[in-house]
Amino acid sequence: MFEKKPKSYTDLLGKTNRIVEGTSLQGDIQSQADFRLDGHLIGNFQSNGKIVIGPAGSVKGDIVCKNADIEGYFEGKIQVQEMLNIKGKASIHGEVTCAKLSVEPGAEFSATCVMKSQVKSIAPHGTTQSGTTAQAQ
Repeated sequence: MFEKKPKSYTDLLGKTNRIVEGTSLQGDIQSQADFRLDGHLIGNFQSNGKIVIGPAGSVKGDIVCKNADIEGYFEGKIQVQEMLNIKGKASIHGEVTCAKLSVEPGAEFSATCVMKSQVKSIAPHGTTQSGTTAQAQ
C-alpha cells in the first residue's frame, strides 16, 4: 500500500559537484546542480545553480550561473543572474554582469561591472535586459 521509492545516488549525496584542490581541468563544464571548485579550470562554466570558487581555486574562462561565491582567482567574463559574492582574498579580472554584488574589503577587483536590477535571463551571447551600468577598476 505504501511503497517507498528508493532515492537515486545523486539525491543521497545532495546535488553539489566538487573539483578538489590539486585537480586541473581544461574544457567546458555544464551542470544543472551547484558546483564547488577548489582546483583549476581553463575553460567555460555554465550552471543553473551556484558556483563556489574556493581560496585555492581558479577559473580562466567565462562563467554563466545563478549565484556565485568567489574566494580564489577568476579571469574572464562572469554573468550571474542573482547574487555575486566576492570574498576578501579573491582576485577578479575581466567583465562582470550581475543583479547584486557584494565585495569584501581586501578583494582585488579589476573588472568592468554591469549591474541589472533584475536579470531574468542571460542570453548565450552575453545580452541581458535593461538596467543600470556601473564601472569599477
